[in-house]
Amino acid sequence: MAKGMYHYIREAWKKPDMKTLRERMISWRASEAVVEVKKPLRLDRARALGYKAKKGFVVVRVRLLRGGHKRSRPSKGRKTKNLTIRKSLMMNYRWIAEQRAARKFRNLNVLNSYNIGKDGRHYFFEIILVDPERNEIKNDKTINWICKPENRGRVFRGLTSAGKKSRGLR
Repeated sequence: MAKGMYHYIREAWKKPDMKTLRERMISWRASEAVVEVKKPLRLDRARALGYKAKKGFVVVRVRLLRGGHKRSRPSKGRKTKNLTIRKSLMMNYRWIAEQRAARKFRNLNVLNSYNIGKDGRHYFFEIILVDPERNEIKNDKTINWICKPENRGRVFRGLTSAGKKSRGLR
């Protein structure tokens, strides 16, 4: 039985060519932390999460430092009892990356995200953002739900896939 193109893209990402990926990550480290990209790197994953190659869809690559999920100790202005930190931050890296992309692109809504790699110091994610003001989005019956006012800032309320996972809803 013949397989489609997305099947082979998915299979290729199960065992990526590390030499090419390492070279890409070197250039990504030199660039800014939140960068708009022309096309998604993992086309199969992006399409599965709702991406379409049309106006109104934006893909952003986000670089995050690994580690340091424990809250920092307050330096001053507390009672001694309140200076200790017992809890760590309960948000996962993907959710943090989505929030950073949403803060940089304020007029866009976060649809979803996926992992594209990690090295010794950084995680790299691609975030799919949608412009709810575009007519192409408003007229598309599969994605026009994101144009409703109650879906503004959904990433900050934990309503994306990464946010729901962090909140223990999946």
